[in-house]
Amino acid sequence: MVAVANLLRRLDQAGFAGDAEDGVGARQVASTDNSIYQVRPAAIVYPRTGDDVTLLVRTLADTGLSLTARGGNTGTNGQSLNDGIIVDFARHMRGIGAFDHETNTVTVEPGVVLDQLNAFLKPHGRFFPPMVSTASRATIGGMVATDASGKGSRRWGKTSDYIAAMDLTLSDGTPWRAEPMTRAEAERIAAGDGIVADIHREALRIVTERADDIAAIFPEMNRGLTGYNLQKTWDAAADRFFLGYLLAGSEGTLAITRSISLRVAHRPKKRALAVIRYAAFDTAMRDVQRLIAADPVAIEILDDKVLGVARSDIIWSSVEGLLGGASDAPVAAMNFVEFTADDDSTIDAGLTALADIGPQGDMRIVRDDAAIGQLWTLREKSVGLLARLGGARQGIPFVEDTAVPPEKLADFVAEFRALLDGHGLNYGMFGHADVGCLHVRPFLDLRDPAQAALIRPISDEVARLTKSYGGLLWGEHGRGYRGEFSPLFFGSLYPELQALKAAFDPHNRLNPGKLAAPAGQPIDRIDGVPLRGEADRRIDPARSKDFDRAVACNGNGACFAWDSLDVMCPSYKATRDRAQSPKGRASLLRAWARLDSIAEPTPAEVAERDALAADTQASLATCLSCKACTTLCPVKVDVPTMKSRFAERYWAKRPRPLRHRVVAQMEAMLATARKMPGIANGVASSDRAKAVLERTLGYVDLPAFAVADPQTLPPVVSKAKIDALPAEARANIVILVEDNFTASFDGPLVVAAGRVLTACGYTVLRLPPRSNGKVLHLLGLRDRFARIAAKRMAEAKAFADLGVRLVGLDAATALMFTQEFTELTGDSVEVAGLETLLAEAVRQGRVPAAAHAVPPQRLLGHCTEQALRPQALALWAEALAGFGIAAQPTKTGCCGMAGLFGHEAQNQKLSRDIFALSWADATRDDAMLATGFSCRCQTKRLTGRRPLHPVEMIDRVLAV
Repeated sequence: MVAVANLLRRLDQAGFAGDAEDGVGARQVASTDNSIYQVRPAAIVYPRTGDDVTLLVRTLADTGLSLTARGGNTGTNGQSLNDGIIVDFARHMRGIGAFDHETNTVTVEPGVVLDQLNAFLKPHGRFFPPMVSTASRATIGGMVATDASGKGSRRWGKTSDYIAAMDLTLSDGTPWRAEPMTRAEAERIAAGDGIVADIHREALRIVTERADDIAAIFPEMNRGLTGYNLQKTWDAAADRFFLGYLLAGSEGTLAITRSISLRVAHRPKKRALAVIRYAAFDTAMRDVQRLIAADPVAIEILDDKVLGVARSDIIWSSVEGLLGGASDAPVAAMNFVEFTADDDSTIDAGLTALADIGPQGDMRIVRDDAAIGQLWTLREKSVGLLARLGGARQGIPFVEDTAVPPEKLADFVAEFRALLDGHGLNYGMFGHADVGCLHVRPFLDLRDPAQAALIRPISDEVARLTKSYGGLLWGEHGRGYRGEFSPLFFGSLYPELQALKAAFDPHNRLNPGKLAAPAGQPIDRIDGVPLRGEADRRIDPARSKDFDRAVACNGNGACFAWDSLDVMCPSYKATRDRAQSPKGRASLLRAWARLDSIAEPTPAEVAERDALAADTQASLATCLSCKACTTLCPVKVDVPTMKSRFAERYWAKRPRPLRHRVVAQMEAMLATARKMPGIANGVASSDRAKAVLERTLGYVDLPAFAVADPQTLPPVVSKAKIDALPAEARANIVILVEDNFTASFDGPLVVAAGRVLTACGYTVLRLPPRSNGKVLHLLGLRDRFARIAAKRMAEAKAFADLGVRLVGLDAATALMFTQEFTELTGDSVEVAGLETLLAEAVRQGRVPAAAHAVPPQRLLGHCTEQALRPQALALWAEALAGFGIAAQPTKTGCCGMAGLFGHEAQNQKLSRDIFALSWADATRDDAMLATGFSCRCQTKRLTGRRPLHPVEMIDRVLAV
């Protein structure tokens, strides 16, 4: 570690503008990707500029340390894992240059995300065609590193097909630009001195002297042999020599990329999707070759394992009508067949051709663009979905991207299935059937040594099987730690790969152990690399149970999504710090739980455990507990629940700060303050009180009390009176579930809700304000919270059992009856949102006429509501329309407040940065409604404009 410390010090002295981390927590977070492996690096650096990259490589040259480039961290075979220095481009190097209309090119930094690039290109009518399923977080640098393709590659090809030039730093620190050139130009460079000449000389020798071997060994497939693509480096007919083809797919083993110039394509204006359902997977596979005759842009297959687990995902409600319900005939597989064009007639012709072929299953045509997007989102989630089938086994990647000639795929898959059946394994299958590339994930629990031992024989058998079909073990995701299989597929050309590696990287410093090494140096073997399961199996049963969702995290990286309008994960989006993401937090929790499980730790283990505990606590402190990860993460990594469990264990061994002790009593204090809101507001608003609150408790900008006049509130409910009513009378009763916070700070909302529901003909009552204990849950005071949860659940259940409707006023509080309360009690009660009842009233025609009109409104949702009740905004829009209010659901992420989070002094910058991501634009004027109390407070605090709650707007237009 001395060498690492010296390197980081020298970088700082030399003017390195980026960041660097070498703490145990940061290294732990960087130790995994979407693969089965875990390798902790020595440090992680985050360059800001291309000059930073060159400075880093030059400074590293005499240290003996290795350097591995990293993009989106979504590799499935350990492509960017190593024990040296990781250079992570995703945090800072995300710049996009101007689009050049004349050349149809754009230059990007390697950390640019695919979705980000396509959003930039959309106004120009262009897109970058390689469409990987991880487009929301996959970086262009990473796509170049693996020569990624994805959906539609039969028509659109691979990443390397779009590279116009690359700016690189070579292993000795030499800056170099790779561009297409003639053979004569390449020979002139090769005649010189230095590393650039060495590279050109060696590459020219191989592609000319071994041309016949290259033609014989490289398969003529859409998913060709990647990782030193000798086949395309030299095009004799066109007299074009381009090392970009060699670099694409080289996984950072040859050079470090500073920027990439890309050709882009015209974006089709129309699309349609045929969803074909089959009774047998083999039938679906064999049907693909018939369907290709209709010339679709893509054919993707999903098996019953993916479809089965998708039914429990949040996406299912939006696609069930398109895919078929549970009562339909069993479906063993589906093919998604997509057509794109600029006009409907071309798409119609494709669909007609498809129908004329006569698919061997029932077919539904989807033309609505939003619906097609939802279906592709389901397909994109396949990787994550197979990680949560239930039980200890997960669908894991290690033979997941085999590719064979498409016409051989069905027979190959039949043998592949027989192979896995022979090992007694279950598995999931999906992928790009039109190009012969199938993603296969056997279900294994790698915490079990016997199951982990199956990786070697299965890998060997699948490699031989794939080779026998003229295919490849790696057809899309790169080689990573599977480099040991290179000789099997490259044959007599493998020594030439070693020679190329030696020319580019003579000291084997760039991502060593992968793909190829200079002659005489080792390549990592798949059973010589540490597995995540090896560490996880040392977590004791109690901690494994408490932090099971952390252990389940497979690193799919959905929480790294680029789009600021996506709800998950606000702290990562604002910081680009992977430690502040669900994946990062899961990684920290796993590592801490393993060390905390040791009964008699050594001094070194104690030191590492305590350091990890501190890093884990720091990471969880920036979690806003929005709960987006509980539904939007394909694996459902529920960080807020684990945050509570960790806090309980963490603070059991440490003195809690004063703030914890005071806040834990807050709900009781609120009940007292509500009796004298004027005095409470007067005291709290004084400069002295604010200074004391900030200095002693660390709170700023606390909301003012807004307590309703008791005479204006709905009556408090009496269970005895309801019990005496007949069932038909009970059916019209609505009980508002009022909590301490709403009663204290949002009393007018209770009044408005009561008036509006009464105007709709409901009998409106309310539960008196109760403690919900949410703060106790956040702080890990779980015993106290459990007692409150039991009381609240028993009370709510007693009324629900009488057949009356329970309706929540604040979404985050109402959802506790199926979330936090359920976790502790094992029971649940449905507390409906106001939007559900009001939309129902509109449909039943029980809505009174509005007294006056209001301008159209933007409708903004609470992040927890968006995550757990994704239909809520649509219901609000329907309800508002029934009262004559035009409201457009507006996509936003988190506002950055999240209860007390945004009031903590230590969180001020992060809270404001999160607000700036999406809410600053959405709250640009007064034409807005917001469902969340926190959201309305944050908007008022940061813009001076306070949105109304939707029911407050309805109350106004009714003039009740």
